[in-house]
Amino acid sequence: MTTSPPSDGSVLPPGELRMLIDGRLVEATGGGTFENVNPATEQVLGPVADATAADMDRAVAAARRAFDATAWSTDRALRQRCLRQLHEAIVGEQELLRSELVAEVGCPVMTTYLAQLDAPLAEALLWPAEQIDRFGWERPLPDNHAFGVPSWQRVVKEPVGVVGAIIPWNYPVEILLGKLGQALATGNTLVVKPAPDTPWNATRIGRLIGEQTDIPPGVVNVVTSSDHLLGEQLVTDPRVDLISFTGSTATGRRIMAAAAPTLKRLFLELGGKSADIILEDAPLESKLAYLGFSCLHAGQGCAMLTRTLVHRSRYDEAVELATAAMATVTYGDPTDPGTIQGPLISARQRDRVLGYVESGLREGARLVTGGGRPAHLDRGYYVEPTLFADVDNAMTIAREEIFGPVVVLIPFEDEDDAVRIANDSEYGLSGGVTSASEERALAVARRIRAGTVSVNGGVYYSAGSPFGGYKASGLGRQNGVEGFEQYLETKTIAGGR
Repeated sequence: MTTSPPSDGSVLPPGELRMLIDGRLVEATGGGTFENVNPATEQVLGPVADATAADMDRAVAAARRAFDATAWSTDRALRQRCLRQLHEAIVGEQELLRSELVAEVGCPVMTTYLAQLDAPLAEALLWPAEQIDRFGWERPLPDNHAFGVPSWQRVVKEPVGVVGAIIPWNYPVEILLGKLGQALATGNTLVVKPAPDTPWNATRIGRLIGEQTDIPPGVVNVVTSSDHLLGEQLVTDPRVDLISFTGSTATGRRIMAAAAPTLKRLFLELGGKSADIILEDAPLESKLAYLGFSCLHAGQGCAMLTRTLVHRSRYDEAVELATAAMATVTYGDPTDPGTIQGPLISARQRDRVLGYVESGLREGARLVTGGGRPAHLDRGYYVEPTLFADVDNAMTIAREEIFGPVVVLIPFEDEDDAVRIANDSEYGLSGGVTSASEERALAVARRIRAGTVSVNGGVYYSAGSPFGGYKASGLGRQNGVEGFEQYLETKTIAGGR
């Protein structure tokens, strides 16, 4: 089901051109800019600063100085006040930010009322701010008498230092706020490198930090660049203590290698190829009615349940229901409130997805619906909602992260076979299990090697819920106490009695 072609977005006000470096809104050295492009219309929205290596160096130096020479790392009351100020500042421009996100990300406006904007804005800064009062910054240990010396002992939590935060394009505000909230609450300073595909949301937030909060100069720096590789400067710079990266597994591996000489701490939230197990006793019709939401935001989500596993005894029925569900996916103009699926982020990403469709056909999967560019949309980076059936888990489309509106159906024989297929993946980010019995579904969920699992449609998303993956899906967790602690060092202090 299609919606109208996208509008040209000409009513959108200009985005913030400037970067935030050392408390000042600045253009790039030499005045260079690059174009921000609307993926639904392929039209230029406007320019943004194109940073140089010198700009990144200044940002890192500012963050280092702010951590080492100011009270930011020790003044918890200041940090709490600043996080609340930033929250209020963003709320004040929430509707402008919503329109800007739809234009530069291509996300359907409906997603901005969910995880693209409203959900993270409600919690991502305020939960860590509240955690400042709750967290056990120090804890005593029992007295020690090692080597005959009576001593008291204490464990102290301290900020890591300078954080390099590298942001992807698919859910940029959600991920930026998640990193900002926890890194700032724990006393760190940051250099933020947004994706060149979606820079304006980050420069807007940078402007709000500079103009409407008491965050000291250098504590947050936002550096935009057309060069994806400028982020490697953060990874190799010895003044940066931790890299907080969300993106592809391939880039995560490159970051690990580049960070090795400086032994940097890493938080890597990477790719996924998550399996949704539908047991034979599940309410199949109601479950598959929502299958099309795997194409939400054109399937550009790392935790999307893109491998649907169905018991063989109900497989034919499932294919029929899934086909009907995919036919209801509304796609097209992301400004239309009824649109579920907008464009891919770029022509490159669209062509990559179409290449996976071709590989599925070559390897013998059955293309049930979709698989091409929409004939009625002559502009924008669109791919039709696509469903493959009769997929073997060894096929490329079942093993690699497509990051597009492509769902595959895989039959299984019994619970053990379903668990085997689900876990037969280099990834382990998310998963789902559906059964008429919650107890049975929970037992299967416990066997899935993934960082998050939904049982009977349960939602694990919240600021207090740690999110991240096993295996090649990454290291560490975003959100929750576990995410809070990854931005902290642990120090043990002992004193003689």
